[in-house]
Amino acid sequence: MKFSEILNLFRQGKSTAKSHMKNLIEMAAADGNFDEVEYQLLQRIAKRNGISNGQLKSIRNNPDTVAFEVPEDKLERFSQLYDLVHMMIIDNEVHNEEKKLCNLFAIKFGYPRERIEEIISTIQSNIGNGNDHENTLQRVEWMLIS
Repeated sequence: MKFSEILNLFRQGKSTAKSHMKNLIEMAAADGNFDEVEYQLLQRIAKRNGISNGQLKSIRNNPDTVAFEVPEDKLERFSQLYDLVHMMIIDNEVHNEEKKLCNLFAIKFGYPRERIEEIISTIQSNIGNGNDHENTLQRVEWMLIS
């Protein structure tokens, strides 16, 4: 792989990560209240994605500067949906606006419309039961092939 190809992958990954942070911020704010527990989760996910606190603040203050991007990799799409569901439920209150937004992201990520509610519910249950990301991915993949 050429250096320019590696650099393009890195840039695409970084812009996808910024898009993901913007989506998470939208999810956290969808109920009209951005709780401390939501902000802490956002910071953990940002750190995992190589996004600094300064970049996170910039995204939060200037969301229009970050374009929405659908990750090309199916594992990354699942990871982002998992994070969005986690953000939706982290404050123990799931509002209709959050559900609608989560469904919209699932549609944009290419999940089958007729299975979205079931997929989100499965992710939600797995998070609530303390199951990790990998276990949840296996359950969702099993659902999609059956």
